[in-house]
Amino acid sequence: MSLNKPFHRNYRPLKQSPNSGYSSWAYIVDHSYSDNPEYYTRAFSIIQEDIIKLFEFVEPSDINNSTYSFRIHELLIRICIEVEANFKAILRENIFNPVDRYNVIRQENSWNINDFAIVNKTHHLDDYSIKLPFWKGTTNIRKPFYEWKQNRPLPWYQAYNKSKHDRVHNFEIANFSNLIDAYAGLCVLLSSQFRTEDFNPGNQSLGVNTDSYFGGGFGIGNFLIVDWPDDWSDSELYDFDWSNLKNETIRFNKIDYNTI
Repeated sequence: MSLNKPFHRNYRPLKQSPNSGYSSWAYIVDHSYSDNPEYYTRAFSIIQEDIIKLFEFVEPSDINNSTYSFRIHELLIRICIEVEANFKAILRENIFNPVDRYNVIRQENSWNINDFAIVNKTHHLDDYSIKLPFWKGTTNIRKPFYEWKQNRPLPWYQAYNKSKHDRVHNFEIANFSNLIDAYAGLCVLLSSQFRTEDFNPGNQSLGVNTDSYFGGGFGIGNFLIVDWPDDWSDSELYDFDWSNLKNETIRFNKIDYNTI
């Protein structure tokens, strides 16, 4: 049985129907779908501008994967702060009440990457891949959450955490490759919530692809190329007509992460 209402901050495919094209994206721009989504997409836009600026000094290529610097470290920290902010928003706007060993509900400021991993079960983060349009070599396709498929920690997040707490001894692991993985990870997180909607003012054409030298499929910010998950089961698909649903008072459901 499919889902007759979308969840907050959870983009997923719809079953094919006469109005599924429109319904597959229109709910994302409803003001009840997410709190202040533009704060998250604007932060990504600024970071992406700085990444592209970095490419003027560090060529995106295999040979530079181990390159490290204060600027690369700074960008890694900023990106992972945004990754954490997005995870917290997803959990906060749905239902998530983790408890400590004394069975006391833990507050949001204590949530960590072990808590965030539960989002993979609802957003299929480990099946996304991201392609960089400019790259010399073979490592331009990144799957930033793939390790979660085997219940392993994320190397790029570990690099962030270790270099944040002890930069002197872990500076080298805050390198270009981990930065690119983190950048791809933030793009995946945003894509899994908002598809390609960047919430910029003006007329939008969300979900419309045109011919491109790079083949299309660009994500938020029109730079990274997103390969979307194709491993959704029939029971995980949305199945609604947004033309009708948008007129209802309660248009969205909440994921109960306490039961997952």
